[in-house]
Amino acid sequence: MRYIIAGLGSFGSSLGIALTSQGHEVIAIDSNMQKVETYKELITHTICMDATDEFTVNGLPIADTDIVVVAIGENQGANVMATALFKTLKARRLISRSINPLHEKVLQAIGVDDIFHPEKESAMRWAKRLSLRYFVDSFNLSEHFSIVEISIPTPLIGKAVGELNLEHKFDIKLLSTMRYEQYEDSFGRTQCKPSIQGLAQPEQVLQADDVLVVYGANKNINQFLRSVGVKVH
Repeated sequence: MRYIIAGLGSFGSSLGIALTSQGHEVIAIDSNMQKVETYKELITHTICMDATDEFTVNGLPIADTDIVVVAIGENQGANVMATALFKTLKARRLISRSINPLHEKVLQAIGVDDIFHPEKESAMRWAKRLSLRYFVDSFNLSEHFSIVEISIPTPLIGKAVGELNLEHKFDIKLLSTMRYEQYEDSFGRTQCKPSIQGLAQPEQVLQADDVLVVYGANKNINQFLRSVGVKVH
């Protein structure tokens, strides 16, 4: 897929690097040449460009781009102007960053396809991570359903997946298990990347370093965790 990302702040650059590493084509634009130079080896294409300038933005391959993301967060006015410009130029799917509730209403009025709140979403994920000992990460599918990554609780080590009978007891599903492997990034920093073990099979025996990938209603996942001695707030 091809993406255009406007804004190379902490969120926009991280998103661009992640999408590039997954094999997608990313065109990242920013008016700050230093940022463009910083990420040119990590993102498919980086271009020094004002995302609010219709003449230059019109030169981008918007019609052939799957998703445009306006990730500008430092300047609310620039965010609105860039979002409106990409909307006028008929971006196929347009996603923009909301800075505050009023800003979100303006984006809704423009007619964006989706709105994201990186600070709020990050805070919610960290709240889960800090309040639940075994919690690794989560992906909210809706208000009540999630896919969560959980470090294996001690009582489950050495048990077969089929023994747990999670679907019958808790109405949740163990989708897969994964392990985190360490590696050095291009800056020499130690990072972790997940290694998926494949779809969970009934005969699979759970190991001490497994991370469980579980799907279900939040209340049912919490009930399961309590059943194995995990305190859930």
